[in-house]
Amino acid sequence: MADVPSMEALEALLRRLPGIGPRSAQRICYDLLVRKRSLLPQLAAAFERAHGAVRFCERCNNLSEAPLCGVCRGAHRDHSQLCIVESPADLRAIEDTGVFSGDFFVLMGHLSPLDGIGPEALHLDRLSARLAETGLQEVIFATNPTLEGEATAQFLAELVPAGVTISRIAHGVPVGGELEYVDRGTLGRAMHGRRLLDE
Repeated sequence: MADVPSMEALEALLRRLPGIGPRSAQRICYDLLVRKRSLLPQLAAAFERAHGAVRFCERCNNLSEAPLCGVCRGAHRDHSQLCIVESPADLRAIEDTGVFSGDFFVLMGHLSPLDGIGPEALHLDRLSARLAETGLQEVIFATNPTLEGEATAQFLAELVPAGVTISRIAHGVPVGGELEYVDRGTLGRAMHGRRLLDE
Protein backbone atom coordinates (compact mmCIF):
# COMPACT_ATOMS: atom_id res chain seq x y z
CA MET A 1 0.00 0.00 0.00
CA ALA A 2 3.05 2.23 -0.30
CA ASP A 3 1.48 3.92 -3.32
CA VAL A 4 -1.40 5.27 -1.15
CA PRO A 5 0.34 7.17 1.68
CA SER A 6 -2.82 9.08 2.64
CA MET A 7 -4.61 5.77 3.23
CA GLU A 8 -1.72 4.53 5.35
CA ALA A 9 -1.88 7.74 7.38
CA LEU A 10 -5.63 7.26 7.95
CA GLU A 11 -5.09 3.66 9.07
CA ALA A 12 -2.30 4.74 11.42
CA LEU A 13 -4.60 7.34 13.02
CA LEU A 14 -7.44 4.84 13.40
CA ARG A 15 -5.08 2.37 15.11
CA ARG A 16 -4.39 4.99 17.79
CA LEU A 17 -8.03 4.81 18.91
CA PRO A 18 -8.91 2.41 21.77
CA GLY A 19 -10.08 -1.03 20.68
CA ILE A 20 -9.02 -0.64 17.05
CA GLY A 21 -6.20 -2.90 15.92
CA PRO A 22 -4.48 -3.09 12.51
CA ARG A 23 -7.15 -5.30 10.89
CA SER A 24 -10.06 -3.20 12.19
CA ALA A 25 -8.33 0.00 11.09
CA GLN A 26 -7.85 -1.44 7.61
CA ARG A 27 -11.51 -2.54 7.36
CA ILE A 28 -12.79 0.86 8.53
CA CYS A 29 -10.46 2.62 6.10
CA TYR A 30 -11.59 0.50 3.13
CA ASP A 31 -15.24 0.88 4.10
CA LEU A 32 -14.97 4.66 4.32
CA LEU A 33 -13.06 5.01 1.06
CA VAL A 34 -15.11 2.51 -0.96
CA ARG A 35 -18.67 2.09 0.37
CA LYS A 36 -19.24 5.16 2.56
CA ARG A 37 -17.12 7.74 0.82
CA SER A 38 -19.79 10.45 1.32
CA LEU A 39 -19.27 10.15 5.09
CA LEU A 40 -15.67 11.38 4.91
CA PRO A 41 -16.42 15.12 4.56
CA GLN A 42 -19.20 14.83 7.15
CA LEU A 43 -16.86 13.10 9.60
CA ALA A 44 -14.15 15.67 8.99
CA ALA A 45 -16.61 18.52 9.62
CA ALA A 46 -18.01 16.85 12.77
CA PHE A 47 -14.51 16.28 14.17
CA GLU A 48 -13.57 19.87 13.41
CA ARG A 49 -16.71 21.19 15.15
CA ALA A 50 -16.18 18.96 18.19
CA HIS A 51 -12.53 19.97 18.42
CA GLY A 52 -13.48 23.64 18.55
CA ALA A 53 -16.58 23.38 20.74
CA VAL A 54 -16.14 20.62 23.30
CA ARG A 55 -14.39 21.50 26.56
CA PHE A 56 -14.35 20.30 30.18
CA CYS A 57 -17.23 21.25 32.47
CA GLU A 58 -15.95 23.75 35.04
CA ARG A 59 -17.68 21.91 37.89
CA CYS A 60 -17.48 18.16 37.22
CA ASN A 61 -14.87 17.90 34.43
CA ASN A 62 -17.34 16.14 32.10
CA LEU A 63 -17.29 16.93 28.39
CA SER A 64 -19.49 19.90 27.54
CA GLU A 65 -20.00 22.66 25.00
CA ALA A 66 -21.01 25.11 27.75
CA PRO A 67 -19.13 26.16 30.91
CA LEU A 68 -21.39 23.73 32.84
CA CYS A 69 -22.53 20.37 31.42
CA GLY A 70 -26.18 19.30 31.31
CA VAL A 71 -25.83 17.19 34.45
CA CYS A 72 -24.43 20.06 36.50
CA ARG A 73 -27.12 22.40 35.18
CA GLY A 74 -29.80 20.00 36.47
CA ALA A 75 -32.09 21.70 38.97
CA HIS A 76 -32.70 18.73 41.25
CA ARG A 77 -29.21 17.38 42.00
CA ASP A 78 -28.31 16.28 45.53
CA HIS A 79 -25.12 18.25 46.19
CA SER A 80 -24.41 16.29 49.40
CA GLN A 81 -23.27 13.28 47.31
CA LEU A 82 -20.34 13.23 44.91
CA CYS A 83 -19.73 10.22 42.65
CA ILE A 84 -16.22 9.98 41.20
CA VAL A 85 -15.90 8.16 37.87
CA GLU A 86 -13.09 7.55 35.40
CA SER A 87 -14.74 8.68 32.15
CA PRO A 88 -17.72 10.53 30.65
CA ALA A 89 -19.01 7.12 29.49
CA ASP A 90 -19.05 5.94 33.12
CA LEU A 91 -20.98 9.07 34.15
CA ARG A 92 -23.53 8.44 31.41
CA ALA A 93 -23.90 4.77 32.40
CA ILE A 94 -24.68 5.67 36.02
CA GLU A 95 -26.90 8.59 35.05
CA ASP A 96 -28.90 6.31 32.73
CA THR A 97 -29.80 4.01 35.64
CA GLY A 98 -31.94 6.80 37.09
CA VAL A 99 -31.05 5.78 40.67
CA PHE A 100 -28.41 8.41 41.46
CA SER A 101 -29.25 12.11 41.67
CA GLY A 102 -26.06 13.43 43.25
CA ASP A 103 -23.14 15.24 41.65
CA PHE A 104 -20.33 13.71 39.62
CA PHE A 105 -16.65 14.28 39.05
CA VAL A 106 -14.93 12.80 35.98
CA LEU A 107 -11.24 11.99 36.40
CA MET A 108 -10.62 11.39 32.67
CA GLY A 109 -8.56 8.31 33.49
CA HIS A 110 -7.01 6.36 36.34
CA LEU A 111 -3.60 6.02 37.93
CA SER A 112 -1.31 3.82 35.87
CA PRO A 113 2.40 4.33 36.59
CA LEU A 114 3.39 1.79 33.90
CA ASP A 115 1.63 3.98 31.30
CA GLY A 116 3.06 7.18 32.75
CA ILE A 117 -0.30 8.30 34.16
CA GLY A 118 0.22 9.88 37.57
CA PRO A 119 -1.94 12.00 39.88
CA GLU A 120 -1.29 15.16 37.83
CA ALA A 121 -3.33 13.67 34.95
CA LEU A 122 -6.50 13.30 37.06
CA HIS A 123 -7.41 17.01 37.39
CA LEU A 124 -6.85 16.96 41.15
CA ASP A 125 -7.05 20.76 41.39
CA ARG A 126 -10.68 20.69 40.25
CA LEU A 127 -11.45 17.64 42.38
CA SER A 128 -9.94 19.25 45.48
CA ALA A 129 -12.14 22.30 44.95
CA ARG A 130 -15.23 20.06 44.76
CA LEU A 131 -14.22 18.12 47.87
CA ALA A 132 -13.79 21.40 49.80
CA GLU A 133 -17.37 22.55 49.16
CA THR A 134 -19.59 22.83 52.21
CA GLY A 135 -22.50 20.43 52.53
CA LEU A 136 -20.68 17.41 51.09
CA GLN A 137 -21.66 14.31 53.08
CA GLU A 138 -20.64 11.33 50.94
CA VAL A 139 -18.05 10.58 48.28
CA ILE A 140 -18.80 7.50 46.17
CA PHE A 141 -15.94 5.96 44.22
CA ALA A 142 -17.24 4.38 41.01
CA THR A 143 -13.88 3.65 39.42
CA ASN A 144 -13.52 0.42 37.44
CA PRO A 145 -12.97 -2.85 39.38
CA THR A 146 -9.42 -3.19 38.05
CA LEU A 147 -6.10 -2.90 39.85
CA GLU A 148 -5.73 0.64 38.45
CA GLY A 149 -9.28 1.58 39.40
CA GLU A 150 -8.87 0.26 42.94
CA ALA A 151 -5.51 2.01 43.37
CA THR A 152 -7.02 5.26 42.09
CA ALA A 153 -9.93 5.05 44.56
CA GLN A 154 -7.58 4.32 47.47
CA PHE A 155 -5.27 7.20 46.53
CA LEU A 156 -8.11 9.70 46.13
CA ALA A 157 -9.81 8.60 49.36
CA GLU A 158 -6.90 10.27 51.18
CA LEU A 159 -8.04 13.63 49.78
CA VAL A 160 -11.58 13.36 51.19
CA PRO A 161 -12.06 15.68 54.17
CA ALA A 162 -12.60 14.19 57.62
CA GLY A 163 -16.26 13.67 58.47
CA VAL A 164 -17.30 12.89 54.89
CA THR A 165 -18.48 9.31 54.32
CA ILE A 166 -16.47 7.37 51.74
CA SER A 167 -18.12 4.52 49.86
CA ARG A 168 -17.39 2.28 46.89
CA ILE A 169 -19.90 0.93 44.39
CA ALA A 170 -20.66 -2.75 44.93
CA HIS A 171 -19.14 -5.35 42.62
CA GLY A 172 -20.49 -8.80 42.14
CA VAL A 173 -22.52 -11.30 40.17
CA PRO A 174 -24.43 -9.80 37.22
CA VAL A 175 -28.21 -10.15 37.19
CA GLY A 176 -29.10 -13.31 35.28
CA GLY A 177 -25.59 -14.74 35.72
CA GLU A 178 -24.90 -18.31 36.82
CA LEU A 179 -22.40 -18.78 39.63
CA GLU A 180 -20.48 -21.59 37.98
CA TYR A 181 -19.52 -19.27 35.11
CA VAL A 182 -18.57 -16.23 37.21
CA ASP A 183 -14.81 -15.68 37.64
CA ARG A 184 -13.38 -16.18 41.13
CA GLY A 185 -12.44 -12.53 41.64
CA THR A 186 -15.97 -11.32 40.89
CA LEU A 187 -17.52 -14.03 43.04
CA GLY A 188 -15.15 -13.21 45.91
CA ARG A 189 -16.11 -9.52 45.75
CA ALA A 190 -19.79 -10.52 45.70
CA MET A 191 -19.30 -12.56 48.88
CA HIS A 192 -17.46 -9.70 50.64
CA GLY A 193 -20.07 -7.16 49.50
CA ARG A 194 -23.08 -9.26 50.46
CA ARG A 195 -26.08 -7.56 52.08
CA LEU A 196 -29.04 -8.58 54.22
CA LEU A 197 -32.11 -9.77 52.35
CA ASP A 198 -34.34 -7.14 53.95
CA GLU A 199 -32.14 -4.20 52.82
